[in-house]
Formats: sequence, C-alpha cells, structure tokens
Amino acid sequence: MALPRATFLLSARDQPGLVARLAGFFYERALNIVDGSDHVEAGDEGTARFFTRLVIELDDPRLARDAIERAFGELAATFDSTWSVGYSDRPSRIAILVTKESACLYDLILRQRQGELACEIPLIIGNHATLEPVAQSFGIPFSLLPITPDTKRAQEDRMLALFASHRIDLVVLARYMQVLTDDFLRAAPPVINIHHGFLPAFQGARPYHQARARGVKIIGATAHYATIELDEGPIIEQDVARVSHQMPIDELIRVGRDIERNVLSRAVRAHLERRVVVHDGRTIVL
Repeated sequence: MALPRATFLLSARDQPGLVARLAGFFYERALNIVDGSDHVEAGDEGTARFFTRLVIELDDPRLARDAIERAFGELAATFDSTWSVGYSDRPSRIAILVTKESACLYDLILRQRQGELACEIPLIIGNHATLEPVAQSFGIPFSLLPITPDTKRAQEDRMLALFASHRIDLVVLARYMQVLTDDFLRAAPPVINIHHGFLPAFQGARPYHQARARGVKIIGATAHYATIELDEGPIIEQDVARVSHQMPIDELIRVGRDIERNVLSRAVRAHLERRVVVHDGRTIVL
C-alpha cells in the first residue's frame, strides 16, 4: 500500500535561500521530498515571485500533521508567503453541475472510477432532469434544481447548502448552461468551468453552427476558474484541433466535445493534484 503524501503549494517574494530553507525544514523532520517543482515570475527589483510545489512522503501515519502545518506556517511567515497543503489520503470531494449535455459528465465519472482523478463525487446537481439517469446508473445522488429568473437566488442558496452538507471542496461545471451570480461565486468552493474556444466571437447556444458558417479552421476549448467576470477567470488548460470546410456540423460538434472533455479532465486533475497557483489573475501550473 502506498504511503500517504502531503503536497505543499507556496508563493512568496523571490529571495535567496528559499529552496534551501524549505528543503531544510523537511530534512530536519526526516521527511522525504519525493517530487518538487518551482518557478520564478520575473518582475521589477523586489517584485519577482517564487512559486513551488513540494510533495512529501509521510512514512509514519502517526505523524502529527497539525504540528507540521503549524511549524511550516511559522517558517512561511518569515518570508511573507501564502501556502496550502493537501493530503493524498484525504481526497477532494467534487460536486458536478450539469444541464443536458452528457459527454463531460460521463468522462469525469469514468476517469474517477478508473483512478485517473483522485477524488470523490458525492453529488451531481442539474437544472434539468435529463442527466438524472446517468447519476442513478453510477449510484451518485442527483439534485434537481430548476432555474428561472424568479428562483435563481433561492436555488443557488440551496446549492450552497448542498455543498456544505456534502463537504464539497471543488465545483465542476460540466457544460452547466447557467450564469452563476457574483454572490454565489464568492460563497462557493473553487469552481472550474469549461467552454468552447470560440468565445467571445461565437456566443450563445449554437456556437459550432456559427463557427462553421464563418469557415473556422481551428476549434478549441478552455477550462478556467469561474469568477465574477464572466468567462474571464484564470485559465488552467486549453487545447485546439484543426477542422475543415468538408466537415458537416455533427462532425464539428463531435471534435469539439472531445476537446472539451479532455481539457476539462486535465484541468480538474491539475487542481486535484495541487498543481495550480493563481497569481494576479493568471495561473502558474507546476
């Protein structure tokens, strides 16, 4: 059985000795660093930023994790940093929000069941009942919360209550076709969204039809954190594919769906593996 691991993410003003001090902290506690990556974001003198991801093997499950976190926090405070830690034996709990499109939902569930996404999926929420049978087939609770202009605020409050009761750590919008309010986004756990890469040129319900009518040669998808600026949140993952005027619309949509589900799953995996740091509205993916 694999030993549990702790993954530390840290961001600090770049300065000499940071790597040595961090490595020394774990060395003094006989904790082995099994993976590490870092990046320095250049800037004017005194403004460069250091980012690091350190994976530590916890060879003794009786280790006092609270004590390690407290000591690490004291060290991190000496160089004015922000940091977080997660544990491999405490998988994140994901809520998936859906409307009618099933491709991304199926893909996320199957990858989770196959061990590609280290998480639990205790909740699926839909604003239509279309995908409830999918949730039922996998034994995942499904909550139907239809949205109208009059019910939007109340239904979002119900969603937040569900997140709390299911101890949700991450929300994934798997082609959820509703705009979330600012109040909801401020109160919710981190939210990852997926959209086709045509925005803002081809908005609306039929972007692939619009794109084909304009003769596009490349299509793509973008996964990003949802923020109060619609579809302008920090980008986690993107991909593209070349297309041809010879492709009928159903083939264009098929290619687009493939890109969307691959991009979304890669973004979710990066978040679950604690590889993403958001700084000044952009992401550093370590």
